[in-house]
Amino acid sequence: MDAFEALADPIRRRLLTRLRRGPARVVDLADEHSISRPAISKHLRLLSEAGLVDAVPSGRERHYRLVEDGSAPVQRYLNTLRPPIPEHALDGLDLEVRRTTRERRTADADTEENTA
Repeated sequence: MDAFEALADPIRRRLLTRLRRGPARVVDLADEHSISRPAISKHLRLLSEAGLVDAVPSGRERHYRLVEDGSAPVQRYLNTLRPPIPEHALDGLDLEVRRTTRERRTADADTEENTA
């Protein structure tokens, strides 16, 4: 299962939102949802297969947490949907940089004349 398929399910999205706050055990996640522990475990297994979460053993328990770059494929795809910044959009920035540079040079020259 890839990240896109994993995110298609609303329960898995809610689990990811919960894990954003920090690691949790299956029992804790099951207490926060109206489905059984085995169902939560199945969703976590699918999220793990998709590379979105991993489990860290802690004694007899496993604590699930978000994988830092797990959603990178989804983010890359979403970035392709954004329109590129048109070249003229930065014209105002170029003009402002030139104006500020010119003002700074004038101020420096005035300061040098006053100290001489």
